[in-house]
Amino acid sequence: MKIAISTEGNSVSPHFGRCPFFTIIDLEDGKVIKKEVIPNPGHEPGFIPQFLHELGVECIIAGGAGKRAFSLFQEFGIQAILGVTGSVDEVIDKLKDGNLEGGESLCKPGLSKGHTGKECNHHSE
Repeated sequence: MKIAISTEGNSVSPHFGRCPFFTIIDLEDGKVIKKEVIPNPGHEPGFIPQFLHELGVECIIAGGAGKRAFSLFQEFGIQAILGVTGSVDEVIDKLKDGNLEGGESLCKPGLSKGHTGKECNHHSE
């Protein structure tokens, strides 16, 4: 399974679309077959879900994502695990062990930049 983790430094980024990088891993039978870090190609409405779909990503992991992005991931058949925090390596270890749990998205409705002009409550630019 190919998984994209929103990455900021060594940690899971709180907002999927605005993260500086994505850590892409291929996970098979509890083992990481391949791991690469790629730059975010840009935060434009609808672009990142399509971009990741074209890379073969089947699951995304982030602190949060907006409603529109979440629905686009669903349209592309990409599972979204949100509400995740911590280091990328810890998240990968939990994935390998089958113990990663998501939660509520850290992005609150109506607060994402582009829809109202305001920032998500967790993100400062």
